Amino acid sequence: MEPGGIYAKNVQLDRELSQRLHGALTCGREELFQVVADPAPEVIRAALRNPALDENHLLVLLGRRDLGEDLVAAIGRHDAVAESHKLKAALVRNPATPAQLVMALLPHLYLFELVDLCLLAGVTPDQRVAAERAVIQRLSTTPLGNKITLARRATASILDALLKEGDMRVVESCLTNPRLKEGSVFQLVSSSRATGDVIAAVARHQCWSNRPNLKAAMLKNPNTPTSLFSTLLASASTMEVRNLAASGRLGAERKRLASQELKRRGC
Repeated sequence: MEPGGIYAKNVQLDRELSQRLHGALTCGREELFQVVADPAPEVIRAALRNPALDENHLLVLLGRRDLGEDLVAAIGRHDAVAESHKLKAALVRNPATPAQLVMALLPHLYLFELVDLCLLAGVTPDQRVAAERAVIQRLSTTPLGNKITLARRATASILDALLKEGDMRVVESCLTNPRLKEGSVFQLVSSSRATGDVIAAVARHQCWSNRPNLKAAMLKNPNTPTSLFSTLLASASTMEVRNLAASGRLGAERKRLASQELKRRGC
């Protein structure tokens, strides 16, 4: 292409961009929905100064995944964000939102919006940890029904916190969550705070009932129901039974049962 042709093309492009910028600044509400789909960051920045721009336009913008961090930060400074919960939530979900802004917005999110953020693909480790902490901080004031629902969806860290509360109804929901780790269940059945009902719930759950480490922990916990203790004792190794018979943690009745089991085995 001749130099003059390149110049003419550049002039035409500049004119087109100028027209789009002018339109972004001055167009009406309906036209703005087309403007917020424009690929040029300059046009989007111009649209942010348009008085007709409202929550709906900004939600469309934040649904885009091709915006740069600076542009998303500019959206976050728009006056409409301060009054809109939807916009705060949309900002947190956008992968280009600066980490500092995400952290500032977390306290404004609802409980299950925080949970969704924990599970969102592309969320940074720091953002996930911050969201988990925000959820855990709210547990003391969270209604039981919400805790039960939360237990089915939560991440491993939140499940740990729910298990420590020890509510039987919440524990049963936690046990069905595929994100629950054996180490968390081990801590639960080893704890002096675990009730007999909670330990029994673990023992009868299909995912956890046959884990050797959990069986051993339940045998050592004085809160394990006697009937369950006897059942677990019958399948324990002879070394485990010997240790139980000599345990200072178990009461006389449990130690007697362990001694009887050793005699039954001829030991």
